[in-house]
Amino acid sequence: MTNEELLSYLTGRFADAEIKQGVQYVEMTVKAEDLHETAVQLKETDETSFDYVFCLTGVDYAENMGIIYHIESIKHRHTMVLKVRTADRVNPAIDTVSDVWITAKYHEREAYDLLGIHFNNHTDLRRLFLEDGWGFPLRKDYVDEIRIVER
Repeated sequence: MTNEELLSYLTGRFADAEIKQGVQYVEMTVKAEDLHETAVQLKETDETSFDYVFCLTGVDYAENMGIIYHIESIKHRHTMVLKVRTADRVNPAIDTVSDVWITAKYHEREAYDLLGIHFNNHTDLRRLFLEDGWGFPLRKDYVDEIRIVER
């Protein structure tokens, strides 16, 4: 599908989502409670067949946390961006999509390690790079008195 065709298809299929043409890809923002079901539909529907997460980015938006998924269909050769925001910034949590896209497993661990975003139902959610007690160094409010790091 071209970006225009994908935009039209997603707009008709996901009425509750915010969908727009971004600079390079079609971008779809969903509510946190709709993320997992949306991911399943994007993967299992033949028209989309998004079978691969090639990038997952955690974002600190100051008022909440967000996750941005770049997903691709190897079968159809189209790509899109799926976005979601957490309801709580202090204890951010969102459902895992690692059971939908296995490549999300380590990406989610990285977002947990560096931003403290908890992924509900993740099978192996633990720190990937840092030791326990480090805090979450990519948060905008991160301060580390021992290592003298401030944001």
